[in-house]
Amino acid sequence: MAEDEIIKHTKKIYKVWNSKEHSRLEKIKEFIIEIFIIVFAVSISIWLHNWSEHRNQQQDVKVFLLGLKEDLKSDIKEMEGDSAFYVTTSVAFNYITQIKYGEIVSIDSIIKFETYIFNTTGLIPNNGRFEGFKSSGKIGLIEDNVLQNEILDLYQENIPSLITATNGYTERKNGLYKYLAETKKRKPDNTTNLTIILSDDIGQNLCSNLTYTAQIVERYSNCIKTSEKIIEDIDRMYPDGGK
Repeated sequence: MAEDEIIKHTKKIYKVWNSKEHSRLEKIKEFIIEIFIIVFAVSISIWLHNWSEHRNQQQDVKVFLLGLKEDLKSDIKEMEGDSAFYVTTSVAFNYITQIKYGEIVSIDSIIKFETYIFNTTGLIPNNGRFEGFKSSGKIGLIEDNVLQNEILDLYQENIPSLITATNGYTERKNGLYKYLAETKKRKPDNTTNLTIILSDDIGQNLCSNLTYTAQIVERYSNCIKTSEKIIEDIDRMYPDGGK
């Protein structure tokens, strides 16, 4: 529509300027009026285009943030479970390493904490939505700079830091598993020498290296707090849930 108006008024300028029925002053007046109309039409067209583009961009942001909110809710649940796992894992290995020289680890303690001794865990973040939005170059469309930075910090710093810590712990635990696999043997009564090998110097050293999980728990806490803050900010932006 704007292009048609521009063409129409441009033709009118040409027609008036070359007309012999108009004086020079009339031609100048008509020229100025038509130029003003063209400039106004172009400005309105640009404004409408920018407004429409901005609205579409913010709709993309809205869809992303509301989806991200659900991803974070799921991640928070997993992180809370993982954090509790590491707290109890620390307790388990502290039990094992509290024995005195020459004592044997209690089989009851091993049975009580076997889930935490013989298993590993780590966060698998729901980051596909974030990675897709970032790779499309749309992260900058989030107009709340604080929220934008919180999201970037979570996915590019906090979560990678957490995963590095849990991967390192898993590697140390794998050292224990390897030792158990190489030294664990059956006894004639169908039990094993597990309590003995966990009580020897090597077993105690490996288990002692697994007692400290405070740093991991702290990183889980940071990720949870940041995720909850992001959810609060999203709820503040869309108090009606995006309806």
